Amino acid sequence: MPLTRRDFAKRSAFAGAGVALAGSVGVLATAPGAIGSEAPGGDTADGGALGYGPLIPDPDGILALPAGFSYKIITRTGVTKLDSGETTPSNHDGTGTFEGTRGSTLLVNNHELKGPRADWPHPVPLAEGLVYDPAASGGCTVVEVAKDGTPVGEWVGIAGTSTNCAGGTTPWGTWLTCEENEDKAGEHGMTKDHGYVFEVDPHDVKAGRDPKPIKALGRYAHEAVVVDPRRGHLYLTEDASGPNGLFYRWTPPKGFEHGRGKLRTLADDAGVLKAPKCFDSGGRFVDDLSRATKTGTVYGVDWIEVPDRDARTTSVRKQFAEGEITRARKLEGMWWADGGAYIVASFAREESPVQHDGQVWFYDPRRRTLTLKVLLGVNPDPSKDGALDGPDNITVSPYGGLIIAEDGEGVQHLFGATEDGRTYPIARNDLNIGTDQEPEFSEFTGPVFAPDGQTLFANIQDPGIMLAITGPWQRQR
Repeated sequence: MPLTRRDFAKRSAFAGAGVALAGSVGVLATAPGAIGSEAPGGDTADGGALGYGPLIPDPDGILALPAGFSYKIITRTGVTKLDSGETTPSNHDGTGTFEGTRGSTLLVNNHELKGPRADWPHPVPLAEGLVYDPAASGGCTVVEVAKDGTPVGEWVGIAGTSTNCAGGTTPWGTWLTCEENEDKAGEHGMTKDHGYVFEVDPHDVKAGRDPKPIKALGRYAHEAVVVDPRRGHLYLTEDASGPNGLFYRWTPPKGFEHGRGKLRTLADDAGVLKAPKCFDSGGRFVDDLSRATKTGTVYGVDWIEVPDRDARTTSVRKQFAEGEITRARKLEGMWWADGGAYIVASFAREESPVQHDGQVWFYDPRRRTLTLKVLLGVNPDPSKDGALDGPDNITVSPYGGLIIAEDGEGVQHLFGATEDGRTYPIARNDLNIGTDQEPEFSEFTGPVFAPDGQTLFANIQDPGIMLAITGPWQRQR
């Protein structure tokens, strides 16, 4: 049953501020995105200072961290080796963690490689039986890290996919990897259509033999995906422009039961894929999420069915007439927590209704509402440390609040955001891939905690490094 504009207006008037705070993370606001750098203090639950203190430059020029924290390099493009002998592929991106054996952690690591294999010195190896399109350069590797933090091994999870950006873990212990690409067979050297989601089982490489795209989830520039464990819905983001992208909800067919490998058995048209149509408390249609200029803004959501989810002739986002659905620029990472989906919109510029340098929304499936949790104002000088822009991958911290990877201009951070809107630095990328005169720092990707909550894994996309960060983690409020 759809949530009508009248229902939403009545609910908003009755519930007041209660509607505006869906999920336990609360409203997280920064403008224009300043990073706190308070001195180290005690446990914040006991009234100590926020965060972990200022970032200390790394003498090795890789990762600045607060005092007491350290990092290990787990994989490095062209240096560390897979079990099969090839070197680690490049362009590390979205990452998921899973419990391994004997206390180890398994990580599935996307490699965001687009186009023909000849374009990249370190593509994902074409492991026998795990290749979708032999012309494509991307895919995933699976990395095992022992309980003491020692890398144990790395192997191919899937190969022959393209532009594997983010993705998402499933409640049944697999990884859904997303192709941020819409190439069709015959374009850019590809031999098969791209723009799909694939399932990777970190525990059983044989389960991924003869990779099959999950066409029921649509073909478009996929970014990330989360699973509603209660209702069985999947929510997906699209990182696209011209026109701006969408986020989607897929409803499984009646009687379908989720589980390992079940999604790949579905018919191409199984279930229903829909895009959102948002409206404010006055019942007015909202054409683009950038119109929200205050944290706590709440929109009601209706869902409109996608006409042709496989985009046979027209990209999915272009199949809707003006006024039919709600768009957003640069929809990025997602994470399921607090009974709903956290959704990142990275930035908006002149072609969007209102400019900003980052939003995080929370979709509440029970209320059918979107609430703006984080709003970063336009960063006036990205070259200076201490300001934020371009949130991308996201995770919910076991110590409270959110951990967000920055993919903006200039200096790049991993940063936390607390329930009351304060931000604090966790790490800064000190690895200059530019020059002394014109420094350049690559984005952070794939922040995610190990299952035991003791280690934060994250990547620097270029030159391609997976890092394990440990230290005196503590509750942040």
